This record gives sequence, C-alpha cells and structure tokens, in this order.
Amino acid sequence: MPDVLIPTPLRKLTGDLDTVSVAGATINELIVNLDKAYPGLQNRLCDEAGNVRRFVLIYVNGEDIRDLQDKDTPVKDNDEISIVPALAGG
Repeated sequence: MPDVLIPTPLRKLTGDLDTVSVAGATINELIVNLDKAYPGLQNRLCDEAGNVRRFVLIYVNGEDIRDLQDKDTPVKDNDEISIVPALAGG
C-alpha cells in the first residue's frame, strides 16, 4: 500500500499519525479509502463536486497530480503520496 504523508493540520483526523498506508490504484481511490479509515479527510481534501480543493496540493513521488492525471493519477504500492496545504502570504 502507498504511504500517505499527512500534514500537521489534518493529523487530528488520523490520531496524530504523520504517515498512513492506504490501499488504492488511483488518487481518487486513496482519498475514498482514507476517508473510510479516517472520517472527515475527504471533506477536507475535496470540494462538493468531488474535486481536490484548490488550496490542497497532492504529490505522487514529488510530482503534482495536477500535472499528471489529477484524481485519476495511478499509484503503486511503493509510491509516496504527499498532501500539502497551499500556503498564502502577504
């Protein structure tokens, strides 16, 4: 199962785990399975239409899924998935 790196703001939903393993062949399946294991994560990651929120960045082995196949990006067991909340400043 791929490892998913959980950012600090979402760790309260994972019992303070910074990395979790979850099954799935695509980013979409991973998100669905993350929510089954850790309820509330999908709502934090995706909007009402099911799209990844614009302020949430998801990387597969360091590559932004928006530059790949978005939620249809395939994942393998040895992949590292990073969830990164976008930062804003001024």
